Amino acid sequence: MYLELRHLRTIRAIHQAGGLARAADLMNMTQSALSHQVAGLEAQVGMELFVRRSKPMTLSAAGIRMLRAAERILPEITALEEEFRALQAGKTGRLHIAIQCHACFDWLFPVLELFRHAWPEVDVDIRAGLAFDSFPALLREEVDLVISSNPEPLPGISFNPLFDYHPMFIASSQNPLSAKPMIEAEDFRDQTLITYPVPRDKLDVFTELLTAARIEPRAQRPVELTAVILMLVGSNRGVAVLPDWVLRDVKSNADYITRPLGPGSITKRLYAATREEDASKPYIGHFLKLGRSEAVKLQRG
Repeated sequence: MYLELRHLRTIRAIHQAGGLARAADLMNMTQSALSHQVAGLEAQVGMELFVRRSKPMTLSAAGIRMLRAAERILPEITALEEEFRALQAGKTGRLHIAIQCHACFDWLFPVLELFRHAWPEVDVDIRAGLAFDSFPALLREEVDLVISSNPEPLPGISFNPLFDYHPMFIASSQNPLSAKPMIEAEDFRDQTLITYPVPRDKLDVFTELLTAARIEPRAQRPVELTAVILMLVGSNRGVAVLPDWVLRDVKSNADYITRPLGPGSITKRLYAATREEDASKPYIGHFLKLGRSEAVKLQRG
């Protein structure tokens, strides 16, 4: 037996119309063409689908089974067609994000809150478990966007700049380093450095300062949450290096001091990495625009 979607639509139309003539009008075809289609369908099935002696026409037991299939399948097909039309129009899609920056949550959540109102049909998720295998995951289409400050030359991936930031030193106002106007690599030798629990090649303090100077802090303490890092620093249990936008609320707090890293000013750039073929999707472009504008608000406090 070979069934097509038009067969299911025919069964449903005749049942709803109660006869061939009315169903033919609804389907924009002649009654004879519809009758021929029904005959062909019954030949496929091998039994009658309608009780023709009744008025209006009623379904046989086999016809009822086929109607049930039509009522289950056709709405799914219609929904699928709507999804494809929305995809073609750029109104729906998927935005699964991997993050290589623990501090980025303060910036990302306001962006996503604005994004979901503008693009309610786009499926958004944050895939934190892929944070440090994220570029291969992007190429495998397991995620759609990676937030990173460490771009790599990878074929098929575009690194879209979001905003620049300055890694800043933060310590307790009771720390002896509070007397210095600028913090250099040598100053970390006697300090407990509090960092996020990620590899050193993902931490600005190492990539931009300590590794090149071959300086090791006295100890390194991994901490998952930014709020806990700030609490420990405020209690003079260690020092940290965080993006300037994260420290906007503690700069006026007497418990803390913040200082630039030196000897020269250090500037990093945050990127949103996407697959090249996704760059033209409207919702991707809007996410990038929101990300840049929200960063300006954070940096201005």
